[in-house]
Amino acid sequence: MNYLNEGFLPESITALQRELEAAGKNFKIVPGEDNSEEFVNFYFIGKFEGKDVIYDAVLYTLRLHYQSELFELAEHEAAKKFPNYHGIRYEEDENGNLKPLKAEEEEIGWFITELIMDMEEEGTVKVQEFIDIDTHHDYGIGLDAALNLESIDEDVLEKFVTEFNNDSISLDETFYTFESEEEDN
Repeated sequence: MNYLNEGFLPESITALQRELEAAGKNFKIVPGEDNSEEFVNFYFIGKFEGKDVIYDAVLYTLRLHYQSELFELAEHEAAKKFPNYHGIRYEEDENGNLKPLKAEEEEIGWFITELIMDMEEEGTVKVQEFIDIDTHHDYGIGLDAALNLESIDEDVLEKFVTEFNNDSISLDETFYTFESEEEDN
């Protein structure tokens, strides 16, 4: 099998380089509904084994990473307790309002919520800053990173790319836990 990864092709790299130069940036945000103040998918050009390559990167806040880890653990426990659990699916009625959950889904939802609250209280989950590289990514090199920031904006992305390419990123090795923010009613 002869697999071609377009993120390594000189013409793809040149096209992105031109786009970045025209925009005056060292990154390009990949449009998507998942992008938020705490999660951004973006491309940038960097080196891999001495050659230019496109990095398909995702940067998120440590708080979001923590919440994801908590939820993943809680879902795992829910799947053990409720063998029919395959995720809770919210449906909308014809007016766009959420339909009530079925009784078992409601029970599972409460179980997950209580587990998360208990794990937060006990400090079960601890996370630290990281950068993971995926050399078997479908487009260029995959990069996942979580940093202890309140939010991610263009200045953060610019700094991240610069420091990554200069090999000067200093990750905080401290383990963190976070508390859920209470919603105001």
